[in-house]
Amino acid sequence: LTIYNKLIDDFSLSTHPKYVFHGIGEFVHNQPVIITGDNYQNAKLFGSDVHINVFNISKINAETRGGNVPRMKRLSEFLGESYFNYLSNLDDLVLLMDESHHYRATRGLEVINELNPILGLELTATPQIERSGGSIKFKNVVYEYSLAKAIQDGFVKEPAVATRKNFDPSQYSADEIDRIKMEDGIRIHEDTKVAIEIFAKNNNVAFVKPFVLIVAQNTEHASMLKSMIMSQSFFNGYYADKAMEIHSKQTGGEKDENIEQLLSLEDPDNKIEIVIHVNMLKEGWDVTNLYTIIPLRTATSMTLREQTIGRGLRLPYGKRTGDHKVDKLTIVAHDKFQEIIDEANKPDSIIRKENIITIDETELARHKEVITVTTKFEEEFKREQEKIDTITVPEEKQEAQNRLEGHKILIEVLPDLRKHVSSVNDLTHDDIEKIAIEKVKQKVQSSVQQEMFAAEMIREVRKAYKAIVEEYIKNIIEIPRITILQSGDSRSGFHSFDLDTKNLNYQPVSEEILRKTLREQENSIDTVVGKGRFAYDKPDNIIVNELIDQPEINYDEHVDLLFKLAEQAVQKFQSYLDEDKIMNVVQYHKREIAKFIFSQMEPNFYCEAPEYGPPQVYPFDKIREHNYSKFTQDSIYDYRETITPTNTIPSKLFSGFVKSCHNLYKFDSKTEKDFARILENDKDVLKWLRPAPNQFDIYWNHNSSRYRPDFVVETKDTIHMIETKKEGDIESPEVQEKSHAALEYCKHATKYTTQHDGKP
Repeated sequence: LTIYNKLIDDFSLSTHPKYVFHGIGEFVHNQPVIITGDNYQNAKLFGSDVHINVFNISKINAETRGGNVPRMKRLSEFLGESYFNYLSNLDDLVLLMDESHHYRATRGLEVINELNPILGLELTATPQIERSGGSIKFKNVVYEYSLAKAIQDGFVKEPAVATRKNFDPSQYSADEIDRIKMEDGIRIHEDTKVAIEIFAKNNNVAFVKPFVLIVAQNTEHASMLKSMIMSQSFFNGYYADKAMEIHSKQTGGEKDENIEQLLSLEDPDNKIEIVIHVNMLKEGWDVTNLYTIIPLRTATSMTLREQTIGRGLRLPYGKRTGDHKVDKLTIVAHDKFQEIIDEANKPDSIIRKENIITIDETELARHKEVITVTTKFEEEFKREQEKIDTITVPEEKQEAQNRLEGHKILIEVLPDLRKHVSSVNDLTHDDIEKIAIEKVKQKVQSSVQQEMFAAEMIREVRKAYKAIVEEYIKNIIEIPRITILQSGDSRSGFHSFDLDTKNLNYQPVSEEILRKTLREQENSIDTVVGKGRFAYDKPDNIIVNELIDQPEINYDEHVDLLFKLAEQAVQKFQSYLDEDKIMNVVQYHKREIAKFIFSQMEPNFYCEAPEYGPPQVYPFDKIREHNYSKFTQDSIYDYRETITPTNTIPSKLFSGFVKSCHNLYKFDSKTEKDFARILENDKDVLKWLRPAPNQFDIYWNHNSSRYRPDFVVETKDTIHMIETKKEGDIESPEVQEKSHAALEYCKHATKYTTQHDGKP
C-alpha cells in the first residue's frame, strides 16, 4: 500500500522530487487528473483532458467472493454504470502495465483484455515468469534494453562481486559463513561511506548516506541476523539501532512503518544503515543509495536475483561520477565464488570478470576516517580560535572573536575579486580594497548571528586589510583559473593504403553449395531467377556491403577507400580466375573477404581527440582543501621517514613540510614521496603543492575526466606543472592525452601571466 501511495504521489505532486512530468509545459496549468481506487466514484474528476488511472492488478483482477461483486464492477450512481465498464467503453484507453510479469497470473491478462484498450504496453526489467521447470521468457518483446546494456552504457552503477581469497565454505558452519559475510560486507560499507564523503566534499555536493541490504533465507533467519547485529559483539553494538528487517509476516502498522522507513532511506536524517529482507523488495523501491548487498543462504530464481541487484544500481548523483567506489555496487559472495566466475564468463552477464574483487581482510578490518586538510593560512585561523577559546573575560573574548571572524570572511571573499584584477598583487590596490570591504559587509549582513557585530568586524577588516592580503599572497601560488574544455567532436577514420592481396586466394565452390549458402543468408541482396540461375550485383558492391557492417566504418566518410580496397581484391581474383568464377568466389566467401580487408584496415585506423576551445581566464584561484581517508589508528608520518613496504605509502598521511601550501599530503607512490623531498631541499623552490582534485578545470577524454597534475611548483622565475611517470608509461595514449590537456593549460596560463608581469 505504501509503495502504491508513493506511485500516486510521483504522478500527482508537482513538488515531489520524483514527479514524473517535470518539464512538460502542457501540464503546468492543465495537470492530468489522477484517478485511483479511492476516488474513481467522484464525478468531478472528469473535467481534464488527460486522465491517469492508477490501479494495481489486484483491484482490477478481484473475483466475486461470497456473492459480493468487486467494488470496481459495482454500479456507480455518478456514471450510470460500473467504473470497470466505463473504462472498457472508452475509445482512447491506453494501458501501461508496469512490472508486467505480475499480469501473467491465471486471470491477469484475461481481465486486462476485457477492458478493450486500444494499446497495451508491458514494462518489466524481468520479461519472464518463473515456473517449477525454470524461467519462461516473454515472446512479445518489441524493445529490450537489458540491464547488462545499461551497465555497459554507464547509466547505472557498476556491479562488483567481493570474495575472500581461497575461501572454503566447507570449513565453516552456515552461521559462521553468515557472520563472516556480514562483517566483510559492513567493512566494505564503511569504506564506501568514507569514499562518498570525500567525493561529496571534493565536489561540493550533498553527502549520500549508503546502506547495506542483507537478503535472508526466511523470517526466522532474518530475526536471528538482526539479533546478531544488535549484539555488542558485532562492531561493538554500533549498528544496534541502525538495522531493520522487512518481510511478509509483518502486518498492519509495523509493516507500513517499516516500508515508510524504507522509502525515506535517502533522507540523511534516516539513521538506518542495514536492511534485512526476505523476498519483499522486488519492485517499486527506487532508492539510489544502496551500495552493498549481502545474500545469505539464498538459492533464488533468476528474476529475484536480478531484481535484488537492480535495487542497488540506481545512481545517487544522476550519472556516474568517475570515482569507482561511488559508482560501484558490491555483492558479497564468498560461498558462491565459482558460480559468480561462471556467470561472469557469459556474454550477457551483468557482472564483468574485472569486477570480481578479492577482499583484503587486513585492510578492511581497520577503521577509516576522513581528514580535511586546509591551507596553512587557514590552519593558522584554527590555532587562533584555540587561543580565543581559552580567554575567560567575555568582552575580550568577543572582541577577539569578531576580529578572527572578520579576517576569515575577508579570506573567503578574496577569490571573488579575481574578476576585478589582472594579478593577485592588484589586491593591495585601494580601489580593490573598497570592493573587498563591500563584499565583506554583504556577507556579514546576510548572517543573522554575525549581523549584530557587523560594525566591529568590518572595522577589524579595515585595520588589517593590507597585512592579511600580503600574507595571503605569500601563501598561495598564483595559479590562473582557466577552464580548458574540448570543443567539437573527435575525428576518426582510416588512412588510405593499398591492400596486400598475397594471401587472398579463394577458390570457387560448386553451384549446389553456393545455392544452399545463399538461401541460408537471410540478408543476402541476391535473387534467384530461373532454374539454377542467379542474378548478382557487382563484386565490389557485394564486398563493400559486407564491410559496412563493421561498426567502425562510416560509409559516407570512407566510401572512396572502401571501393578502392574492394576493387583491389577483385583485381587479385581476376589475376587467377575466369570472369564467371569471380562472382562465385565473391558470393560464397564475401564475409571472409570482408574480414580479410578489415583486418588490414584496423592498423590504419586513427582517432584524433577534439581540439580545445578558447578558455576563460582569471588571474588566480584559492588553494583548495584536500579530503583524505586515513586509518584511524595510523600515525601521521614525517615525509622524511622510510616507509616499508613501499606499496603502503598511498594509505599514509605525511607531514613536516616547510615549503608546501598544506601541512599534510598523501602520495600515490614512492616516486612522488621522493620528489616532495627533492622540492623541500631545492634552494630554487619557493612554494609547492599537491593540487586538490578540483583545483584545476582541465578536462580530457571528451570532457568526461578532469585532469589533476601531481605537483605545482613555484621557483624564482617560473611556475611548473609536474607529472611523475614511469618511463614505460610516458607514450601511453592516456598519458599523452593528459599531457596535451596540460600543455594547453600552460600555453594559455603563460600567455596571460606574462602579459601581466607574472611568472610563466
